[in-house]
Order: sequence, then structure tokens, then C-alpha cells
Amino acid sequence: MTEGTGAPAKPVHPAGGATAQKPGQQGAPAAPSTPKGQGRAVAAKPPAPKIVPAAPNPGAANRAGPKKQPPAAPKVAPQPAQKQPAQKQAPKPAAKSASQPGEKPVKPVATRTRMRRRHWGLVMSFVAVVLVPFSVVCFYLWAIAADQYGSVTGFTVRKEEGGNASELLGGLSQLTGSNSASDGDILYEFVLSQSLVQAVEAETGLVAHYTQLWPKDPVFALWPDPTIEDLEWYWQRIVKVAFDSGSGLIEVKVLAFEPEKARQIARVIVDKSQEMINALNVQAREDSMRYARSDLAEAVERLKIAREALTAFRTRTQIVDPEADIQGRMGVMNNLQQQLAESLIEYDLLSGTTNADDPRLVQESRRIQVIRDRIASERQSFASEGPSAGTGADATGDDYPSLIAEYEGLIVDREFSEETYRAALTALGLARANAQRQSRYLATYVRPTLAESSEYPRRSTIAALFGLFVLLTWSVLALVYYSIRDRA
Repeated sequence: MTEGTGAPAKPVHPAGGATAQKPGQQGAPAAPSTPKGQGRAVAAKPPAPKIVPAAPNPGAANRAGPKKQPPAAPKVAPQPAQKQPAQKQAPKPAAKSASQPGEKPVKPVATRTRMRRRHWGLVMSFVAVVLVPFSVVCFYLWAIAADQYGSVTGFTVRKEEGGNASELLGGLSQLTGSNSASDGDILYEFVLSQSLVQAVEAETGLVAHYTQLWPKDPVFALWPDPTIEDLEWYWQRIVKVAFDSGSGLIEVKVLAFEPEKARQIARVIVDKSQEMINALNVQAREDSMRYARSDLAEAVERLKIAREALTAFRTRTQIVDPEADIQGRMGVMNNLQQQLAESLIEYDLLSGTTNADDPRLVQESRRIQVIRDRIASERQSFASEGPSAGTGADATGDDYPSLIAEYEGLIVDREFSEETYRAALTALGLARANAQRQSRYLATYVRPTLAESSEYPRRSTIAALFGLFVLLTWSVLALVYYSIRDRA
């Protein structure tokens, strides 16, 4: 109860505001209105409203009678009352699912996914392009394809140790332009050639063996009635050749539907390769013998011509050996020189004992002059460059120096022809000796093997490669399609 009034005191809201006055409660003057900015010394601005339990209804407390009065409000100076709107009771705590005041409702993060038409199209293309072909290939490999057996053999071409120029050059032969094919290269091409296919077909019956599974296995079997070109193409599928050009080793693998058939074909390949190498030996021997005989015949013909020319010279000049003739003439010169010396001595002795009219002195003087003329004539015959009448020329009319020069040229031709003849004769002997033995032969370092289990076709490898291929194809096509779709 407040002082000076008969009305009970208004209960104060915990937040600091007076509760609204119900109808029928009169006699209490309205609280004076507080001007803006005044009366804040007594009652401070209430804090932000908090959710608290609702206060008891004062009307119900009065009807029930006075039980326990609430504590009196602090005394304040009477101020003109201001009518304030009735304050609602504090709301009850909201449920957990209700939104807080001032917050916007939040939408779900993502909706539930579902297949669309484009997704089904991508799945169907994967099935059609990848799964179906891959399943068909796997079914064919494991259910239809026949087992194949492999036979392996290895050989190389060996030569006798030689010292010819091409072998001495070694690796430099490539720099000098020597690009001749080796025996290994020739043998490699022979194994894949059509002539070998025909020879193997004639001995082993390739067509009959590889066409027996044609209706059942059309991929790995050979079709009936193939041409020689078809058989050669199929031969490269069943015969795998590996050639190492550095070492010259050749490895051959033959595939067949029966292990014994594969080994039989491999044996025929080795035999035919040996025959081909023997044919090369025969051809090489024939070539070497032919070349040696040709060189020898040419050397003999040249030697005949040289000797005939020398004989014709001797017949024409009547000089068998100019060297011996020169030695004879030199002997004449020496004899003349000796006679001249003796005559001079005799002339000196006579001139000291007789007078100038002595016939012996005149005879010795004439003899000395004749000897000197003969010596001059002989010397002129040695040094004359053209024909001269009398002593300076030969019986044929040719001067002696020209005859000597001609004779020297004939001697050189004869000696060269004789050396060529000896070399050609030696080469013919070597060629004949080489022809009597085999210069090259086929060395088989791996005999044809007999398979005990089927290793072909490589089913897992083929299936994996095919699956990878179709998967990459499908991926590329899908990326291209979506790229065009996005741009459109």
C-alpha cells in the first residue's frame, strides 16, 4: 500500500515498468508523464528484455485475498502520470525448431539427386561402346578361339676367318660407302619371302592345317582356297622373326594348332635356310672361279703380246740382246783404244831413230789415223739421234739409241705381263682351294622346340588391350560430344 491513497500499490514489473491497470480499479491518479530527458535519476534505462517467467496476475491475488504483500516500491516524488501502453507478458521460450527473431529461414544445402536423360544416355553409350564389345571379345577368346602352340628356333650365318679389305675396314666400311647387305639381312628377308612359303607349303601342307578350323575360328584360322598372296600375308601372322643386326642372330617363332606341326614347320625353315646359304656358297665359288679364270686368260694374252713384240724386234734388228751387243761394242772400243795406244808408242819409237821419209813411219801414222776414225765412228753410233749413212746406222736404218729405247719398253711390258700372269695364276689356285670347302654355313644355336602347353593366343593381353582401346575411344567421344553440346 502506498501512502496517501486507499488503493493498493501497483506491482512493479521486474523490468522496471508498471503493469497495466485493469478496468474497475480507479481512484488512483495516473502517473504523471515524465518529460523527455527527465526522471532518469530515479529509474535507469532498463536493459534489453530477457526471457523470464511471467509475473503473477495481481488481479487474481486481490480476489484471493491478501496473503503476502510484495515488497513496497521505493518512494519517489509524485510526478504526473503518463499513460503507457499495456506491456504484454514475456513470451515463453520457443521450441528448438522455431527461428529466432530477426533470422531468415535457411534453405537446404542440396536436393536429392536423380538420374536425368543425359545421364542415361551416357550410361547407354558406355554399355554400347565399351561393355558390349569387350564382352564379345572376351567370349570369343575364351569360348571360341582355338589353342595355338609355339615352336622356337634360332640360327645365324657364320663365315670363315678372312682378311679381305672389307673385313679389315670394319666399321669404317659404312663411312666409305660400303652398304652391301650382310648374310643375316639376306636370310631375314628369305624367311619372310614368298619362295619359302611355297617350299614349306609343298612339304608340310600349310593350307590343309590352318584351314581346318575356319568355320569355328574365323579370326585365327585361314580361309579356304587362299591365293599365294593370302598365304604370304597369313605366314607373317604365324611366323615371328626377330633379327639382331649387331650380332647377326635370328630367332624364329612358329605358331600352329598342333605342337608337332609347329616344330615340323620350324625344321623346314631351318633346312631351307641352310639350302639357301649353300646356294650362296655355290654362287660365290662360281663367281670367284669365273673371275680368276677371266683374269688369268687376260694375263696370258697380255704376256703373249709382249713376247711376240720382243721376238719381232729381235727379228727386225737382228739383235738378240741389246745389252750383250752393247757390251760387245764396248769391247771393240776398248780394243781400238788399246791398238791406238800401241800405234802411238810405235810411232814415237820410229820417229826418234829414222827420218821423216821412212816408210815405216808413214805406215804407222796412217794406222793411227785409221784407228782414230774407227773410234769416232763407234762413238757416233752410240750417240746418234737419227739414221746416218755408213757406220752410224743399223742394218735396218734405225739409229742405235732408238733401238735401245724400243727394246727397254718391250722388256718392261714383258716383265709386267709375267708378274700379272703369276698373280692371276695364284688367284686361280686360291679360288679353286676355297671352292673345295664351305666358306659360310648356317649355325643353329637353338633347335626347333616342342611345346607342351598352349600359350597362344595371348587372351589376357588381347582382352586388356582391346578394353583399354574401347575405353579410350568412348572417353574421347564423350568429351567431344559434351564439348560441342556446351558450346552450342
